[in-house]
Amino acid sequence: MKIVAVTSCPTGIAHTYMAAEALEQAGRDAGHDVSVETQGSAGTSALADEQIAAADAVIFAADVGVRGRERFDGKPRVETTVKQAVKDAAGLVRQAVEAAEQQRAEPAPGRVGASASAKAGTAAGAAGADPGTTAPTAPDDGVPRPETKVTGGGSFGSNLKQWLMTGVSYIIPFVAAGGLLMALSFALGGYDITDAPPVTEHFDALSLTSWAALANQAGALSMDFLVPVLAGFIAYAMADRAALAPGFVGGAVAVEVEAGFLGGLLAGLLAGAVVAALRRVPVPRAVAGVMPVLVLPLVGVVVVGTLMFVVVGEPIAVAMQAITDWLNGLSGANAILLGGIVGAMMAVDMGGPVNKVAYTFAVGGLTTGSETAFAIMAAAMAAGMTPPIALALATKIRRDLFSPAEHSSARPAWLLGASFITEGVIPFAAVDPLRVIPSIVLGSATAGALAIGFGSTLMAPHGGVFVLPLVGGPLLYLVAILIGIAVSTSAVLLAKSIGRRQPASAGATATAAA
Repeated sequence: MKIVAVTSCPTGIAHTYMAAEALEQAGRDAGHDVSVETQGSAGTSALADEQIAAADAVIFAADVGVRGRERFDGKPRVETTVKQAVKDAAGLVRQAVEAAEQQRAEPAPGRVGASASAKAGTAAGAAGADPGTTAPTAPDDGVPRPETKVTGGGSFGSNLKQWLMTGVSYIIPFVAAGGLLMALSFALGGYDITDAPPVTEHFDALSLTSWAALANQAGALSMDFLVPVLAGFIAYAMADRAALAPGFVGGAVAVEVEAGFLGGLLAGLLAGAVVAALRRVPVPRAVAGVMPVLVLPLVGVVVVGTLMFVVVGEPIAVAMQAITDWLNGLSGANAILLGGIVGAMMAVDMGGPVNKVAYTFAVGGLTTGSETAFAIMAAAMAAGMTPPIALALATKIRRDLFSPAEHSSARPAWLLGASFITEGVIPFAAVDPLRVIPSIVLGSATAGALAIGFGSTLMAPHGGVFVLPLVGGPLLYLVAILIGIAVSTSAVLLAKSIGRRQPASAGATATAAA
């Protein structure tokens, strides 16, 4: 069969491409042609219209909203998380094949009686599928049939996570650019650079201070977009393009009333819900054409703006201030404990939902300007870098404890870990989760706790060792990472050694052979 797929994770870096590779390989192994569109940070490798038209089934492996999903209307499809595609690509390919076969076997609508339709629905339910009622497709026999959809969840909770992760995925470039520029400005001009006059009034191309001020002011502007972009793309994930304007405006109101990151989350959800509800209202055909470009954005902006300004903005601002005060009040053992918890969460599912919760908490804290928030960001990055490097190091220390495939995975793991891509440890955890996962959690928790204990701070949300010069207290920060790596490496080697038979020596082998 011909299968097309779309993969997309919140950061669009590792899981997106690992899932694509896994699906393509699983397709080859099963004798099917699988073509994947990766909607990642490096750009989208779009599927051609001809490929989609010829496809028997579609796989959506995404933790964020799939862009252009209407292109696949009418095709039987499987929807799941990107992590599931990495873990069990072969199973997803089988589900896609079964969905395609089921759709082919179903009679065309209107040509069967009620009892036959009921039987078809019962069979579909037994197979775990949920025949939809969306746009019809035209299989090879030319008979239109309804779309068949097999999901890996579909609950409100899973949808909510996908909406939020869509918003987070779009703010990462803004936070990365803004955070790096501001960190660079502090490195060049000191923390007093925030008091420099606007560069539009005074800029000396030969002055390092002027360049530091330029970096700081450009970075601050980038960070100002964070909350509106978050809200806008949460709304977009819920209700498509018409929800962008209400989402962005709601996010801007959240900034205006100082409701911050939490206000942006709520504004995005409100905008998406309002526009989605308005789209269900039946309207005359003459009005339908202007609904997406005029009516929905206009009414959405009015409703969301009113709610944010008058009803929910102030309470959220109070809550946000309480969170900021709590972060600023953390010190000593409490701050170190928080660093350990964040560190453990970064490692426990290696780029999955728990990891993203910890990462989003750290990134959201950057908007408060709190020193403790900058320390939490440092802890999160240190903890996320530790697991892949630790496992790569372990393969060098005890080669006999790892398979050839794991040795191959170790080569890219060095760079992935150094680049703050925790997913580099997945190949090791997939083979031996009971030994690997507790070991990396222990090391990452250690790295996170030590990073805060050493007083390290970081304003950049990504970059790994490449932003080390911009870390507050870089030498001790590096020490925290190295200690975390040592803890994880020692733990995984110990765990793999206990209860495992050692290979026979060369002499014993020769004697046995004789």
